[in-house]
Amino acid sequence: MSELRYANRPFRVGVQLQPQHADYVALRRAVDAAEDAGVDVILTWDHFFPLAGDRGGKHFECWTMLAAWAEQTERAELSALVTCNSYRNPDLLADMARTIDHISGGRLILGIGAGWFEKDYDEYGYEFGTPGGRITALGEALPRIRSRWSRLNPPPMRPIPILVGGGGERKTLRLVAEHADIWHGFGNVETLARKNRVLDEWCAKVGRDPGEIERSTSAHSGPEELGKQLVAIGERLITVGTDGTSGFDLALVRDWLQFRDEHNADLSERS
Repeated sequence: MSELRYANRPFRVGVQLQPQHADYVALRRAVDAAEDAGVDVILTWDHFFPLAGDRGGKHFECWTMLAAWAEQTERAELSALVTCNSYRNPDLLADMARTIDHISGGRLILGIGAGWFEKDYDEYGYEFGTPGGRITALGEALPRIRSRWSRLNPPPMRPIPILVGGGGERKTLRLVAEHADIWHGFGNVETLARKNRVLDEWCAKVGRDPGEIERSTSAHSGPEELGKQLVAIGERLITVGTDGTSGFDLALVRDWLQFRDEHNADLSERS
C-alpha cells in the first residue's frame, strides 16, 4: 500500500480512557485533561468488568459514560473502542448513537466490533456463541444501524462515521470495506501493513475507494520508535490507552500529540 494514497490525510491522536480501577471523578478529570491536551478523539471501551488486574475491580459502563462525556467536552470526537455488537439491539444502538451525536453537537464516532470477552457475555446473560457467528451478526447489524439513522427524527447531525475494530482477513475486513469509515487494526507494523493490503483488495472487490477508509491502530510505545513507520504504511489515527492504575497518565499521549503537530505542519508546508 502506497503512502501516497494517504499523503494528504492529517495525522490524528486519540486516547482510550479505560474505565477500570478508578472512581468516576478520576475519569472526569482525565476527560478534561485529554481535551485540554488537544487530543482528536477520546475513547472508552465496551466491557462490564476490568480487563487487567483485579477482574472484580471498579468499572463503569460505556454508553452512559459517553453521554456524560458528550456534555462535558466541547471539541474532541468521542467513541468506544469498540462497542460490542452483541450487547444491544442494532436499532436501539443506532438511536443511542444518534442521541449522543446530538448531545455532543455532532462529534460521535460509532466504534463497533463483533465482541470477544466471554466473561461479559456469561455474567450479563448474552449467548457467547462462536467467533464466526458473532461476525455474521455484526454484518447483519451494520446495515440495520444505517437504515435506522435514515428514519430517525431528528436525524444525526452528520453522517456518523463508523469505526470497525478487528482483523479477520476473510470476514471482518470485508465488512470494513463495505461499511466502515475507519478501520482499527491490531498488531506490529508488518502485520498492519499486510492487513492494510488485504483491506485494499477487499475494497477493490466491493467497489470501494480504499483511500476513503482511515487506518487506525493502538500505540504502546512512543513515536520515536513507531511514528514514521506507521505513517509510511498509511496509519493516520493512533490511540494510546491509559487507566486508573496509572492515574490516567497522558505522558505518552503528549509525545504522540507533538509528533502529530510536527507531521501535520510538514504536511501543510508541502501542500
